[in-house]
Amino acid sequence: MKKKLLLYPLIMGVFAVLIWIILRQGQSLPVKQAASATQPAVTVTHAAANSDNSWWQYLDNLRHPLSLLLLQIIVIMLVARLFGILANKVRQPAVVGEIIAGVLLGPSLLGWLTPSVSAFLFPPDSLKTLQFLSQIGLAFFMFIVGMELDLSKIRNKAHDAVMISHASIIIPFFLGVWLAYYLYTDFAPAQVSFLAFALFMGIAMSITAFPVLARIVQERKLTGTPLGTMAITCAAADDITAWCILAVVVAIVKSGGLVTAVITITLALVFVVFMLLMIRPWLKRRLAIQTGRGKQKAAISTVFFTLLLSALVAEVIGIHALFGAFLAGVIMPADVSLRQLLTDKVEDISVILLLPIFFVFTGLRTQIGLLTQGHLWAVCGMIMLVAVAGKFGGSTITARLMGQSWRQATAIGALMNTRGLMELVVLNIGYDLGILSPEIFAMLVLMALATTFMTGPLLDLVELSERRKTLSVI
Repeated sequence: MKKKLLLYPLIMGVFAVLIWIILRQGQSLPVKQAASATQPAVTVTHAAANSDNSWWQYLDNLRHPLSLLLLQIIVIMLVARLFGILANKVRQPAVVGEIIAGVLLGPSLLGWLTPSVSAFLFPPDSLKTLQFLSQIGLAFFMFIVGMELDLSKIRNKAHDAVMISHASIIIPFFLGVWLAYYLYTDFAPAQVSFLAFALFMGIAMSITAFPVLARIVQERKLTGTPLGTMAITCAAADDITAWCILAVVVAIVKSGGLVTAVITITLALVFVVFMLLMIRPWLKRRLAIQTGRGKQKAAISTVFFTLLLSALVAEVIGIHALFGAFLAGVIMPADVSLRQLLTDKVEDISVILLLPIFFVFTGLRTQIGLLTQGHLWAVCGMIMLVAVAGKFGGSTITARLMGQSWRQATAIGALMNTRGLMELVVLNIGYDLGILSPEIFAMLVLMALATTFMTGPLLDLVELSERRKTLSVI
């Protein structure tokens, strides 16, 4: 035992002495001179300058792309977390606070108050990296959204849910297209057709944020109740329909011609059918074998491969990678343990780290300062009115016609009016395609915030009216 204890310092000491000898001998080797005679002087001067201004050297290191990216992520996470906590304090979902944090870190506040800090923290050439990270986060998030859809609930309440959800799409879609007719001349970007502008305005009015709605239902302990089940079912059917419509709209916009659009839509339909009829049963068998043998890492690898390949095919076809990620989530087997495992693996890194990057990236694009004139705020108010009337009004009236009480119908309308993150995804797609101008983009972001924020107060009013009705009866 003593010999083993002596072995360590002996080995370390011998090799340390040998290293010292080599370094000592190396000092006598001639230093290769630079080709220019003035080069050493310049180098010495530069070194002296660095030694005198070492703090500036560290500041330059902070501007290195990797250092800057890490700093951006740290700032984004801290600010998003802070505003998420504040949102929960006022009984709002954390996503509302995170969206507000993104807007405040953009030119609407930070860039307005301290342009130099904003330019240092978010220089234009760094935004591409943030965009790619946010897209990866969104792809994983859409995969989770697809997994959370319970298709059996949609089938069990298919008639009522499909009727309410489709009415909550077609009515605001119509109002959005009608509004686009009056906004197109003044607000559509150059070279954008009315068809593309109108279709995107329609889809922007029609989106419901299924993940936010599901969390509101869970937080208010409505899970399993008739209201909660109906609301989640309607939102699930709404999400599937809206994303299919969005895929068609993107295909039409990207194609630029009728023939190309038909080809793209046909390829998209073939892709969806292939995923549902071929990949889904294969994936179920494959994952059952892998999990049955205890090969969880192999199963997760298979799932991630399917997710990335589906996103790639959707992007190549021309219907956006996010639709492919969403579809990959939908076809996941209904194994509860496997879904929980995948959610645990993906959700934390996506929701906590990558999604706030998307909110800030959206905020960097949102320039509320562009809305400086009164008529622009009037247009923004009109967009708000159309959005609420179409989604809240359409869902409420249809739910009432389907036999729901006024309380249930109003609550369903309030929940379906929630837009949140899903709306921002659609808006960013439209902005990337050059269909939405900065002014319209800013107005629609404000609309997404307002409609999400009003969900809680509307539900509180419904609960208050129900209590008063109960007390009056007693």
